[in-house]
This record gives sequence, C-alpha cells and structure tokens, in this order.
Amino acid sequence: MSETTIPAIELQGVVKRFTAAGSPPVTAVDGLDLQVSPGEVVAFLGPNGAGKTTTLDMVLGLTSPTSGSVKVYDQPPRRAVGAGRVSAVLQTGGLLRDLSVKETVRMIASTFETHAGVDAVIERADLTAIASRKVAKCSGGEQQRLRYALALLPDPDLIILDEPTAGMDVGSRQAFWETMHADADAGRTVVFATHYLEEADAFARRIVMVAAGTVVADGSTHEIRSHASGRTVSADVDDVAAVRSQLEALPEVLGTEATGSRITVQSSDSDAVARALLADLGGRDLEISSGSLEAAFLQITGSPETAATPTTASTTGGNR
Repeated sequence: MSETTIPAIELQGVVKRFTAAGSPPVTAVDGLDLQVSPGEVVAFLGPNGAGKTTTLDMVLGLTSPTSGSVKVYDQPPRRAVGAGRVSAVLQTGGLLRDLSVKETVRMIASTFETHAGVDAVIERADLTAIASRKVAKCSGGEQQRLRYALALLPDPDLIILDEPTAGMDVGSRQAFWETMHADADAGRTVVFATHYLEEADAFARRIVMVAAGTVVADGSTHEIRSHASGRTVSADVDDVAAVRSQLEALPEVLGTEATGSRITVQSSDSDAVARALLADLGGRDLEISSGSLEAAFLQITGSPETAATPTTASTTGGNR
C-alpha cells in the first residue's frame, strides 16, 4: 500500500468500556467504524456523552480500545504521535503563564530532534506581533493560537483540534480556518470537535456525527443538512392568524411560526406551500431555505431510533 492510499485514521469495530469498582461497565464507544483520508477537513460532532472525546483520545493514543483496532497512517497511535505525525490542539492546559509566547514555543521546540522552526510556526499562527507577551497576558483566543503554533512544531501530517477557536473573535476565527484549509490543500489532515455548529457548517468539508458511541451520519455539510425534516418557507402576509390556520390544514405542513407579519413554515413539500402562499394566501417576499445543520444535528442525534440506525450520507467513510 502506497503512502498516498494509507488512511490518515482508520477505526474498525472500536469498542471502549470503562469500569469502576461496584458499578456496571459504561460503554463510551460501541462498535465505531471510521476512515479519514489524507487532506480531509472533518468536523466530529455529537451530543455530550456521545463518545467523540473518547474516540479522539484513542486516535491520540491517550487510551486504548477495549476491542477493535485504531490505526493512524497504518501505525498504532502512540507510534504515530512519537514519530511527529500527529499533533493536537486542546482547549485548556499545557501553557506556563510566566513564559512569553516565543519562550514557550522555543522551550517545546527543544524537545524535538527536528522541528518546523520557532519563528516559522509563530508566524503561521499569527503570533509575531505578540511574541514577547507573557502567556498570562494573552487572551483566550491568543492562547489557542499559541497551542496551534506548538502543534505545528513537528510538522505533523494530522492535527486533532478540540474546540480550536474557543475565545477567538470572528476575524481570528476566519483567518484560522483559512490556514487550516491551506494546510489541507497541502496534504495535512484536520479533524476537529466543536460545539459551534455554524463553524462546522462553514469550514468542514465533511461532517461525522456520533451518538451512543457510534457513527450515525457521515457526509458533506450539504448531505448532512438534507437530513433535516423538510425545508423552510417564509413570507410576509396580511392576516397571520388566518393564513397560519389555513397552512396548518395542509398535509405538507410540518409546523408554523409567526413573528409580526412574517410566517415561517416547516414543510415536506416546499413547492406546494410556496404555491399556496403566493396564489391563494397573499404571501409576498417569499423565501425558501434548506434544513439547517442544527436541525439535522438534533434530528439525527436526538432520538434513540436514529442513533441505532446509522445514516450514510456519502460513500466515502461512514459507519461501514
């Protein structure tokens, strides 16, 4: 198998159980299958307790599966980490408050036999202007960028990010993801966990959703969004109460909301609702939008029935 065809991450039938004296075992990951190719930007999403953090810990070699296999570039995770092929940017910890930004990077760089260069990673993380600033004086977003600089030192093939833009302002967040995509275009693999669904929507090229310890959806943002119930139709009307009553009698209407003179309709057939609004109900300034990532997330991960039946939104990766 050539280097270009080796998956960046490959999990097969991974199960992770935790046991405590006097308590029954807790299954955090339950038969999870996942494959990530080199150069992908993947958002790893799931509700609290879904198993995503435990899964990423196994990819980083911080814990081992109870059963199943975890490989990173066809190696055991700890070996891949030790070879500098994998780095992580975690949300908290790992920084000494009394050191400056540059001192921190220089200290960590000294632990590597070879590295990407202190000044180079500082520039890459957009920290040059504050290189002499003490860590204690850095904002939360600046400290996250410092963690990113540290992760770049071994020039890794794979970066695991946990809430990578926590504390960053909108501009810094945009610049960060532009850098991530440039890295991915150059072949680096990026896997990130986030609670910012809009961030996953905007910046991930692939979304993997987990619930109850297994993959329940896997595909592009568009494919995941398509699993939200129906589409949304909104329009301005003169008599909101009367129009709402007539719309709710239509079989295609799943629900309605009203704000002022504007009515919003969740529908399984947006064309039928649009025709009714424009032709029969005096609607104007009509808009139709696809389901949101938030709606898809709640629908896919929020019910036991959905969690038990994986949805493969694409033929690449997924819960195979």
